[in-house]
Amino acid sequence: MAKKTWITILGWFLVVAGVILMPLPGPGLLILLSGLIVLSQEYEWAERRLEPVKEKAIEGAKDSVATYPRIVLTALSATAIVAVGVWVWSDPVVPEIWIVGPELPFGLGGWPTGSTVILSGLIAWGVLIYSIKVYRPVALKERAKSDG
Repeated sequence: MAKKTWITILGWFLVVAGVILMPLPGPGLLILLSGLIVLSQEYEWAERRLEPVKEKAIEGAKDSVATYPRIVLTALSATAIVAVGVWVWSDPVVPEIWIVGPELPFGLGGWPTGSTVILSGLIAWGVLIYSIKVYRPVALKERAKSDG
């Protein structure tokens, strides 16, 4: 019973985090997929939804490395995320913008927030490198087929 509870809590945490991170730069779809993988250990409904999400994640990975501009943009974005993490780590005081500032709300900032932002950027770099190695050749083949 305790195992099922922990699997459910972890799975739903990952699913909710993945959904929240979808519009943001980072591995939102992969985190959502991870949550479904965890939930599929205990729930049949999660197992049924696993394959479509996996296909969408692979399609997104192929699209992200199909052209050099996309690779460069992704690399620059991941680097920017790491840079923001370093900035937040080193200086939690931010310029006052609307209701935010001069300190980040709820004690956010400093090394706890900075380290998680840096980790997100490093994960994005890891996913990019993996996608280049695994999906770039596939994307090039598919592009060559459609071109001629």
